[in-house]
Amino acid sequence: MNFLRGVMGGQATGSQPSGAETIHKLCDRVASSTLLDDRRDAVRALKSLSKKYRVEVGNQAMDHLIHVLKTDRSDSEIIGYALDTLYNIVSSDLEEEEQADSEEENTTKHSDDVGSQFAEIFMKDQENVTLLLSILEEFDFHARWPGVKLLTALLKHQGSQVQQIILVSPMGVSRLMDLLADSREVIRNDGLLLLQQLAKGNAAIQKIVAFENAFERLLDIITEEGNSDGGIVVEDCLLLLNNLLKNNNSNQNFFKEGSYIQRMKPWFEVGDDNSGWSAQKVTNLHLMLQLVRVLVSPVNPPGATSSCQKTMFQCGLLQQLCTILMATGVPADILTETINTVSEVIRGSQTNQDYFASVSAPSNPPRPAIVVLLMSMVNERQPFVLRCAVLYCFQCFLYKNQKGQGEIVATLLPSTIDANSISAGQLLCGGLFSQDSLSNWCAAVALAHALLENSTQKEQLLRVQLATSLGNPPVSLLQQCTNILSQGDKIDRRGSKVQTRVGLLMLLCTWLSNCPIAVMHFLHNQANVPFLTAQISENLSEDEHLVQGLCALLLGICIYFNDNSLENYTKEKLKQLIEKRIGKENFIEKLGYISKHELYSKAGQKPQPSFSTPEQMLFDHEFTKLVKELEVLIIKSIHKSSEDEKKEEEVKKTLEQHDSIVTQYKELIREQDTQINELNQQVMSLTSQNEHLQSSVMQQQLQIQQHKDQYNLLKVQLGKDSHHHNSHNETVQVNGIQSEEVCSLREQVEDLKKQTEILKGQLEERDYVIESLHSGQLAVMPREQTASDGITEDQTSHLRKELESLQSQLQSQSAQISKLQNEKRELRHKLEKATAATSSASGDSGGTANSSDSEVKILGLKKDVDRLKEDVKALTESKASMEQQLASANSTIAILQTDKSKLQTELSESKKEQDDLLVLLADQDQKILALKSRLKELGEPVDDEDEMESGDQDDDVDDSHGDDDEEDEQS
Repeated sequence: MNFLRGVMGGQATGSQPSGAETIHKLCDRVASSTLLDDRRDAVRALKSLSKKYRVEVGNQAMDHLIHVLKTDRSDSEIIGYALDTLYNIVSSDLEEEEQADSEEENTTKHSDDVGSQFAEIFMKDQENVTLLLSILEEFDFHARWPGVKLLTALLKHQGSQVQQIILVSPMGVSRLMDLLADSREVIRNDGLLLLQQLAKGNAAIQKIVAFENAFERLLDIITEEGNSDGGIVVEDCLLLLNNLLKNNNSNQNFFKEGSYIQRMKPWFEVGDDNSGWSAQKVTNLHLMLQLVRVLVSPVNPPGATSSCQKTMFQCGLLQQLCTILMATGVPADILTETINTVSEVIRGSQTNQDYFASVSAPSNPPRPAIVVLLMSMVNERQPFVLRCAVLYCFQCFLYKNQKGQGEIVATLLPSTIDANSISAGQLLCGGLFSQDSLSNWCAAVALAHALLENSTQKEQLLRVQLATSLGNPPVSLLQQCTNILSQGDKIDRRGSKVQTRVGLLMLLCTWLSNCPIAVMHFLHNQANVPFLTAQISENLSEDEHLVQGLCALLLGICIYFNDNSLENYTKEKLKQLIEKRIGKENFIEKLGYISKHELYSKAGQKPQPSFSTPEQMLFDHEFTKLVKELEVLIIKSIHKSSEDEKKEEEVKKTLEQHDSIVTQYKELIREQDTQINELNQQVMSLTSQNEHLQSSVMQQQLQIQQHKDQYNLLKVQLGKDSHHHNSHNETVQVNGIQSEEVCSLREQVEDLKKQTEILKGQLEERDYVIESLHSGQLAVMPREQTASDGITEDQTSHLRKELESLQSQLQSQSAQISKLQNEKRELRHKLEKATAATSSASGDSGGTANSSDSEVKILGLKKDVDRLKEDVKALTESKASMEQQLASANSTIAILQTDKSKLQTELSESKKEQDDLLVLLADQDQKILALKSRLKELGEPVDDEDEMESGDQDDDVDDSHGDDDEEDEQS
């Protein structure tokens, strides 16, 4: 400290300057020095004095230090000294040292108060936090590490203010997340502490941190550090994960969807080595189990919890936890927390509950895990927290698990008892009647959970018989419970007596509620009702008030769920008994003792039993729900008279009948709605199909017209070319015709014959389509039938209109068929002329054998044409018969809809066939013209007059076609 010696050297010997004076000089040096080295030395001196003279440095130097952070950003060393000095001022880590100094200097301010005050001063200007965030972007170690420590200290004192500033700062959280990726472990580890403070209690920052890939980085760090065998860094990562996930459903869902639950399984791979359980490993594993419980907590949304439970089973995490549960050498606190974790993983999940029921302990012979746990619960030498955890596990196993409830109750029935093995039912009965009051209470509550919302098991439990002593007949479980209640005064310890009786009364209340048969069995014992009335009517101490309230609740259950099967204990007689022996007001007052008890509300907060001492175990969470439900019903039932109850029963019966009628009508309406929706969908689909078909028909008509126009142009052009060619080749002779050319002509004639056969086949296919149209029967359903089928008149009229539209479409199709017939006749006439011309040309060539063969083939073609004419005639006749069948058709609406779709399909097929026919005929005409031109080239004379007449006829045919098309379009 040469600089300090220089400052103090000017003083006289024996009169050293005070700390405040020295700090004042150093502050002046920081503010006035122009050399960076001088300012750096002064800030270094302030840092060394900031621990001992914390208040003085904070009061005098804070503004100068902040100014240094703003102006000297280029020098990382002076920035580091300034940040360290501010950290010493704000931090409360030096609390013990400050307290010792405060005793010497008679300073009254506490370290935490001082740090909080200086943090508040620093936070008055929000730009200071923004400045600090910008410094954290520097990679230099001397600036980044002290900046992280200073920001962490500010978060401890002024957490909400710093969080809001960082939240609105651009990329504020992202800058801090970069600390986790720093290669220097000290910065990374302090960054974890910073993020812990930053995410505490702020859901918005928690979401941002989570979506900045925090889960991936934290899990990577945990894996690198050795999972549960890691050091305190693993603990810091787990604490941060708990902060991010606890009470944050969005982050929990993101954690599950990111497949991070699967990466938790290696955490719980622990061996049986007792020496491997260090204190840090116990802490780490404890936090890991808490993290699992955060994801499956009962306070989470049910859907999110069940999804996490399913994932934990599928990835093997539940199996790994059960392995720890049954392992040897596990510390007691880890075993307890593991039991609690397994409890919430299986709670309400049928798949997980079934798996847990199949888990066995590694003993000889193997025993079910449930039996092993229940042995610990009823053993008074086991730790109290462990027994509470086992009870919670058993409750979670039976929660909404009727299958498991049945299995537990079945172990108590005489037909399933195995004398060679210990069952869960035997352990519960043993604990229910043992000398330990805590075992009595736990066994009673566990057995009550086997009966919750399960009337079948309540009736089955009435069959359980217990052997009391040799020579005495067995008694039922229900009777034995009431016997213990009536003999409760024989128990020595007063507190134990209350706990045992409370447990048995809770079991009986749960057993008898919503079960008239159990109520009848209870009332059948003549001593039960006098015992209850005596307990309620007595004036006992405050310790016995809870027992009186439970007795009143049990008696009220016997009234409310009474089916009046016993004449001596009907509802009315029990009410009269209460009014005479107890009094209605007194009864209701005693009933209110339950909900007014100080431990009642605590038990109703969460399902897990959380008691600091065994004496506080008086209420069960599910029982508090039952009390809330029954208390109001019992009070109303007590105030009602017999006439009111009769009227209420009549009203209930009337309402039940009304409800049944309403239910029937609702079902009928649902069926009709379903039918109407189906019909509407069919109508919509048919309408869309109709529109599509109409558009396709229009497109096809346009294409046909275009093809006709093109065909006419080609005919005109071919006619001109052939006329010009014939005028210049009149003198060409056919004497030089080669045999090869004659063969080619024969092949072309064969091709024409094949094409004619193809046309004949297509005509036959079209005849088959028309015959199928003949077989379709169309009719309109009568109104009576449509009304009986649940179809409205509007729908019927709509369907009739659709039928009429179909008929009109069929008529238009018939017109088109007739038009095609005319076209076919004209084309045949044209073909006959062409064949005649060909035959005359072949006669002029000398009458060779080849031409005679051609004539024979052409005559065959003529015969085929005659047959085609007969087919057209049959088609015309079938058309007339089809029209007659259409007029007399009669069918149902369903057949109408089916035929409509068939007709539309066939219409489109017919259109396609017509197009094919036109194309084939056009090809045939082109081939005939090509054949004529070929004959002319070979010297064969062709009659020009016949050709011109055929051309004129073709033009007339085309004109007639055009007129027909126009008429079709108008129709």
